[in-house]
Amino acid sequence: MTALVQHFFDPVTSTFSYVLHAGPHSACAVIDAVCDYNDNNARTGTTLADEIIAFIQRNQLSLEWILETHIHADHLSAASYIKQHLGGKIGASIEINDVSNIFSKALSICEVNARPNVFFDHLFAPDETFKVGALNVRALHVPGHTSADMAFYVERAIIFVGDTLFAPDVGTARCDFPGGSAKQLWLSIQKILALPRATRMFICHDYPPDNRRPQCEFTIDEQLTSNIHVQEGTAEEKFIALREARDQQLALPQLLVPSLQTNLRAGQLPLAEKNGISYIKVPLNFF
Repeated sequence: MTALVQHFFDPVTSTFSYVLHAGPHSACAVIDAVCDYNDNNARTGTTLADEIIAFIQRNQLSLEWILETHIHADHLSAASYIKQHLGGKIGASIEINDVSNIFSKALSICEVNARPNVFFDHLFAPDETFKVGALNVRALHVPGHTSADMAFYVERAIIFVGDTLFAPDVGTARCDFPGGSAKQLWLSIQKILALPRATRMFICHDYPPDNRRPQCEFTIDEQLTSNIHVQEGTAEEKFIALREARDQQLALPQLLVPSLQTNLRAGQLPLAEKNGISYIKVPLNFF
């Protein structure tokens, strides 16, 4: 069975979302769907999510899975919105329980006694296999950027790596969030780069230099040949030192607070308070 991939790009957050399918009338999965968020007026929107829904409907696809490669800190998830319109099961790593433990109390992310399994339909164990229609998928545990990152390896030919790897001329993801680790990221990247060199790799973000447009797809071979952080022959100690030094210079993502409060709820906004208004809470002196 041949796996097909349709990408969608959100220029505001430089995020790629995907629909994985096998052609018209087949089952499909949505990966890393984005919900619009305007930080100036705290308004949400569904522009990109509606494009994804329209594509699925136009091709008469049946949505089985809405997958998150990790709990994103730089955009809000549209997983629950898409599920509301098309059905499907929302899935992420079982390790999001660890992320929830770190942030829930400080950010009031979940209601009392609510855990991520309240909002997610399935939490994948490392290396768990599942199907999207006839397509075979393996959920690879690739911690480092966060403790809950997963890569979805499809038909031994395609892999969605989330924020683990970026374009070769950009490098790799930061590891300075609580639960992140440059050492773990190195090990996860080696797991991915050990796949066949022709494997098609789809990334979650691209922050290109001025001389090219955003690009979502690369091969394992391209990463091994020219990734500025982890190309073939790079020593583990050199990568860890470089990654940790770069992370010390990075500001926190602008949308970290609203993203975490929404994304640990699978894209559901915080419950409205007695006045009927939903609020994002900002913890003082926490980060």
